[in-house]
Amino acid sequence: MTTDEKEFFREATLRICSSLEIEKALWQSLMYIRDFMPAQQMSFHVYHRDLGIVETVAHATIDAGEAMSIKSPLSSKARKQVEIQRSIRVRVIDRLGDDPVTSPVAGRLGALDLSGVVMDLVLEKKLLGVLSVFNNGREKFNSDHVRLLSLLNEPCAVALTNSMRYRELMTLRDLLADDNRYLQDELRRMSGEEVVGADFGLKGVMEMVRQVAPLDSPVLLLGETGTGKEVIAGAIHKSSPRKDGPFIKVNCGAIPETLMDSELFGYEKGAFTGAVVQQRGRIERAHGGTLFLDEIGELSAEAQVRLLRVLQEKEIDRVGGSYPIKVDIRIIAATHRDLEEMMALRKFRHDLYFRLRVFPIVIPPLRERKIDIPALVQHFILKKSREMKRLVVPSPTPDAIDRLMAYHWPGNVRELENVVERSLILNTGDRLFFNEIGARLMGKSPESRLPQSAETDESMTLDEMVSRHIRRVLDRCGGRVEGDHGAARLLGVHPSTLRKRMAKLGIPFGRKAKIYRGS
Repeated sequence: MTTDEKEFFREATLRICSSLEIEKALWQSLMYIRDFMPAQQMSFHVYHRDLGIVETVAHATIDAGEAMSIKSPLSSKARKQVEIQRSIRVRVIDRLGDDPVTSPVAGRLGALDLSGVVMDLVLEKKLLGVLSVFNNGREKFNSDHVRLLSLLNEPCAVALTNSMRYRELMTLRDLLADDNRYLQDELRRMSGEEVVGADFGLKGVMEMVRQVAPLDSPVLLLGETGTGKEVIAGAIHKSSPRKDGPFIKVNCGAIPETLMDSELFGYEKGAFTGAVVQQRGRIERAHGGTLFLDEIGELSAEAQVRLLRVLQEKEIDRVGGSYPIKVDIRIIAATHRDLEEMMALRKFRHDLYFRLRVFPIVIPPLRERKIDIPALVQHFILKKSREMKRLVVPSPTPDAIDRLMAYHWPGNVRELENVVERSLILNTGDRLFFNEIGARLMGKSPESRLPQSAETDESMTLDEMVSRHIRRVLDRCGGRVEGDHGAARLLGVHPSTLRKRMAKLGIPFGRKAKIYRGS
């Protein structure tokens, strides 16, 4: 090495190793070496051999350096050429757009008509990355230029490796902070949740939970709304080897179809307007843990196809992503709907159903396990008293428990929880009477308690009041749900939202609504 080469090596090395922010170091290096050769752009790349993708991680021009993550898939011809040229560490390419390997990358960087030097960065016989130097569009690179660049192989390899490790640490730090915020919210929401009735009404269910929890098999929870399917899913997770991993819940019926992909699968920066940062979806957040898909019957046909791939391949594609991401998750699904009937109507895929229905667990409604009511009441009294910061925890009277046991509980455990909370609000003393349950028992059946013209608002539940108002508006609109003169417009809600609410409240619409004129 001559004196001039030693000086070049020392000065260039000082610049390329000057910062862990590789874009800054790359720009400083470019500004130095352009005095020795016709260099106008420099880039660092990483080749993902298994995916056949060249990722550009940093790029510098004479104006500035920029960190990036531009992934350029290679054709099969280009991938073969990479393997053939593995022994050629430095290559001069007269026109980057003519080479199958450099063309996809140069196209993304606006350098198709430029010539360049491409150098594999090798350290201890391991390929760590690639350095590319593009010319100024006029002068060509010669053997002297190549010799000088070759001197920088090891310094560039070290600088790139250190920078990539630093970037990975920063990414992991951000991911851990993000996960910590997300899981803390989940823990706060789920605090106090336990399986009440595990030794009585839910004994059979809990036996099945103990059988399937140690495995990774999918579980399908079936039961009416409000029976506690989420609590059972949490019990499976907590009893599994994945208990230290995340437990991520997805309410499939609560996510709008337009947001389904980004919510479940995440998205890359710049994938669409407003995507200013990379965002992991809920499936990716569940990596190493359990994904709970509540109300699975509400998934659209397109989302069912994408979920099937997750089950089969254990991988996802972020919106705007160019390569698949492997995920290690256990899936628990739940629904109150009859999926077999939905399959017959072609509203639910057969292959997805049988993938999910490896181990079905049917959770009985509260009316079929009334033996659990006293324990559930005590559990909810303690839970709600803590939330309300009551110094004295009240207890129900004996006749109150009798009334609760006699009630049919169409809303299941969720309705019981709401009844306890309402009673705690109404009764500030040390006894709870649940008198409103006695008033409900006066009716002959749930259907007999539909709003009547002589019924006062004070004796109605919230659902009954909502149902009565919707029926009045429908009658006023001639049974029309959508359109300028439809009930949805008057009520200020989306037509699909109104239909879901009507279905929940048992209000007929469409062909079934023969009582309304014009439907």
